[in-house]
Amino acid sequence: MHQRQKPSAPEHRSDPAADGGALSMSHNDSRSLLNLSQLVLSAGQIKPSPALKHSKITYFEVEILDVQSKKQICIVDKVPPASTVLDVKHKFHKACPQWYPSRVGLQLERNGPFLKDSINIQSLAVSSIITLYFTDLGQQVGWTTFFLTEYTGPLLIYLLFYIRLSTIYDHVESRKNFRHPVVHLACFCHCLHYIRHLLETLFVHKFSEGHTPLKNMIKGCAFYWGFTSWIAYYINHPRYTPPSFGHRQVSYAALAFLMCEAGNHFINVALAHQTNSGNKACFPSPTYNPFTWLFLLVSCPNYTYEAGSWISFTVMTQTLPVGIFAFLMVIQMSLWAQKKHKLYLKRFYPEVRRKAAMIPIIF
Repeated sequence: MHQRQKPSAPEHRSDPAADGGALSMSHNDSRSLLNLSQLVLSAGQIKPSPALKHSKITYFEVEILDVQSKKQICIVDKVPPASTVLDVKHKFHKACPQWYPSRVGLQLERNGPFLKDSINIQSLAVSSIITLYFTDLGQQVGWTTFFLTEYTGPLLIYLLFYIRLSTIYDHVESRKNFRHPVVHLACFCHCLHYIRHLLETLFVHKFSEGHTPLKNMIKGCAFYWGFTSWIAYYINHPRYTPPSFGHRQVSYAALAFLMCEAGNHFINVALAHQTNSGNKACFPSPTYNPFTWLFLLVSCPNYTYEAGSWISFTVMTQTLPVGIFAFLMVIQMSLWAQKKHKLYLKRFYPEVRRKAAMIPIIF
């Protein structure tokens, strides 16, 4: 019989401590390797460079078509989402130098309104390609140039008639006839009116979307300059007849004229202050200045005062040309006031709903 030999303990018996140590070392090594890899990844994490981040921005292509023929004029590419319509106009001007930005009118639809320069191009996008229709607005002028030209003409034209040039009136008759004081007062009031307009254009009014077609300035100058020539010719004529009620009529009318001029100025200052302060959430309210109290009754008191000035000037001079001019001015300003009143109703309904547009209505 073969006896089974027992293996010696040192050769075949596994050491629990040694096994456990080996397992522990293997676990620690794996943890260390894991920690090391996390450290390397966290320390060497690749951050996107500005160029890579910038490349992810979606650019737009603006296709510009002629509004009449629908033919493509050009494509403005690589337009950033933050761009405005004015930025597109500048890029369009680089591609087509004959059309400078103020002359370019862009529409989203052929019969739609012209897009404002401040509109963000991204708000118009349905896809990466935006189609706009181009209209040539014609030669443009700035609003400041528009009003300075329109108001400087009457100021100078009236003074030419006031000094009674020999080419306009008979020299002998001009020296013979005595000038009534109302002639001098009318010249002062007329000049004051247009000097106020010029100073407010330069220092008070703030104009947005700063251009208008040249043809509008030509029409405005023809209206103001033509009527000024007609008015000045009659008032400064050597045979001018003074008002029927004499000094009393002239004095009261001149006082009313000066009050309307002052009121118009203070209203324009109040409106300009509201625009400059950025407070567009509420309608202008009256202040301690009594000339601003007209805000309680009408939404466009500047037009009310302007109409009052010309009506007072008509009573003061008692001439037909001034009366016709005042009548046309009242009609025109009533139309402007109605248009503004509708805009005010949309923006300031609770505050404006009981006001009239231009003519005060006392309940």
